[in-house]
Amino acid sequence: MAEPIVTDAFAIEPATHDLAAADPGAPDLRGKVAFITGAASGLGAALAATLAQAGADIVAADLRAEPLQASLAILRGYGVRAEALTLDVGDPPAAHAAIERTVDRLGRLDILVNNAGTDVTLPIDELSEQEWLRVINTNLNGPFLLAKHAAAHMRASGTPGDIVNVASTAAKRAWANASAYHASKWGLLGLSHALHAELRPYDIRVTAVVAGGMRTPFLLDRFPDLDPARLQDPATVALAIRQVLLLPRESVIPELTILPMQETSWP
Repeated sequence: MAEPIVTDAFAIEPATHDLAAADPGAPDLRGKVAFITGAASGLGAALAATLAQAGADIVAADLRAEPLQASLAILRGYGVRAEALTLDVGDPPAAHAAIERTVDRLGRLDILVNNAGTDVTLPIDELSEQEWLRVINTNLNGPFLLAKHAAAHMRASGTPGDIVNVASTAAKRAWANASAYHASKWGLLGLSHALHAELRPYDIRVTAVVAGGMRTPFLLDRFPDLDPARLQDPATVALAIRQVLLLPRESVIPELTILPMQETSWP
């Protein structure tokens, strides 16, 4: 029986270069509060740093408490408020409490980024029911729960909001031994488009980000023959998401695909 590979979807050290310098003339996010899941490493950590550089206060949520705490000093170094929150996104009471705590402590919630993700790489005959449910719970149920509660606060406040759902090229095409991951990401893409249609009358923009291969252990640990040079830096994906959030409110991007120039999982 093959050994399962269980990993976070975007596990990589935070980028250290100054993303804000890439576009110094862009509007900023000062006065806004961003809640980011899977923020302890990889794309989540890069997003937290990127949005903090743009002036947003950050709530960084993840199952792993220690790396979250270590990132707070970096985030606060940008002159913003930053909080760490240990969270299992698929736990309904915990997801509700996390949004409530954010609003109570920081006074508002403007941006939700559903980035947390996991996978178990096994053929379907070896994938247990518990492993299937854990992947679906993290990658699909969690975004539903957090979007539900975040949107309620955004509507009640009457201020514009943004929800970003990080999907994958796995939401567009399939490969073997990833049934739970594909099901969760295809579902997340559908959920995101449904929320776009439902929430836009309330000035809540919903964007699905279809991210191509990134230089993370999520890929490289499982596929050691991959050439890292053919993948993209998660910091670049974070920069693209920041630009979506800075778009004038008269427009919305329901779906954004970000691929490496030499993408290996895309036609």
